[in-house]
Amino acid sequence: MAKDLSKRLLAIVDALPLRPGMRVLEIGCGPGAMAREISGRIGGGHVLAIDRSAKVIEQARSASQAEIESGRLSLRQVTAEEFELGAGEMPYDIAVAVRVGALDGRHPEAGRRAKRRVAAALAPEGQLFIDGGDPLRTLLLDD
Repeated sequence: MAKDLSKRLLAIVDALPLRPGMRVLEIGCGPGAMAREISGRIGGGHVLAIDRSAKVIEQARSASQAEIESGRLSLRQVTAEEFELGAGEMPYDIAVAVRVGALDGRHPEAGRRAKRRVAAALAPEGQLFIDGGDPLRTLLLDD
């Protein structure tokens, strides 16, 4: 499974505090390689992978049929700034975003909106991890 990932993305997945059964939100999933790797590591858990691009969501859907059919992975086209839990959707234990401009400081106003939306989608002890650390850093959601 990890053969689809670059060394950088593999290091990020390895650094996540993943455990069986958890719910993970991946923001800016691109073609879904990291979401597939995470879904394989969390046993009976679930990954929701989101991206603003319809094109990459279709690429991810096409490459992730086994994970989608097993119920371990779902995809949604939406921006981080507009994301919200659906009716009856359980909150996520962690969220991860790699090279997402709204969360890495490149777009501050979008970042404020995105952080509010992500915070609302996480369980009370949930955390948001972004790239830029060694290899990750935790982004505080209360500022």
